[in-house]
Amino acid sequence: MLHYDLIHPPLLAALAAAGHGSRILLADGHFPCSTHVNPAAAMIHLNLRPGLLDVDQVLEPLLDAVPIEHAAVMASGGAPVPAHEGYRAALGAEVPFEEVERFAFYDLARTADTAVVVATGDRRQYANLLLTVGVAGVTPRKDR
Repeated sequence: MLHYDLIHPPLLAALAAAGHGSRILLADGHFPCSTHVNPAAAMIHLNLRPGLLDVDQVLEPLLDAVPIEHAAVMASGGAPVPAHEGYRAALGAEVPFEEVERFAFYDLARTADTAVVVATGDRRQYANLLLTVGVAGVTPRKDR
């Protein structure tokens, strides 16, 4: 039995296989995962039903498991996105945070660097989060 908050076996395996510089996409329930991601990426379905699980609920244990060196979100075209503020707070000021235009975000998700895709049931618009894995012991991490 694991004494750890992240216990989902396929997600743990996918994260273990991803290395420094790999990307992890936490996709909201609107994201077209079947057509807009790297086809070689490990696909983890945590979208049990609409609203369950959301990106924040997946991000929390993920941050304890993986060092993050960069984060990107899909830009809304000007309107503030409440989900983005929550991500910034969870990631901390030491993790660079970038807003990327919608189609450029899709292009990033399709690259060979995207190693893990987690489909969530998040109903919020523009709640997608693309994380870049850092180096263990080097990338700043918030104490929890």
